[in-house]
Amino acid sequence: MTAQEPEAIQNRAGNKPSRFGRHPQEGYHVQASIWIEKDGELYLGGGRIMLLERIEKLGSIAAAARSMNLTYNNAWLWINSMNQLAPSPLVERTAGGTGGGHARLTEEGHNAIAQFHKLRAKLQSLVPSPHPYPIKPR
Repeated sequence: MTAQEPEAIQNRAGNKPSRFGRHPQEGYHVQASIWIEKDGELYLGGGRIMLLERIEKLGSIAAAARSMNLTYNNAWLWINSMNQLAPSPLVERTAGGTGGGHARLTEEGHNAIAQFHKLRAKLQSLVPSPHPYPIKPR
């Protein structure tokens, strides 16, 4: 690359961190992601599972959202969507007051997390990681 090339092109050359991994590795590597849809709509994915787990840990939708750098509105949209798509709600909340509102996972919410982790583990068992994918340069 020359100094005359636009900065955006120079950044594509590897100066930016990997979008998907926090620990970039050289060469080609197989990656896989899993999500669950219902009737063509996203039901569960990695981000939504993380939100559910943080609600369980922190007891608050607002605190869980802040810990993920999400707006409360986006977190609520995710929760509302999951609750509508699930057989029964995954998250229950109590209205705020003197002590503020609280949220907790229902039994269905705990089951959804467990099933998602089982599916993710099954998928990961199929991915040949951490061994590099055998592509040889031309």
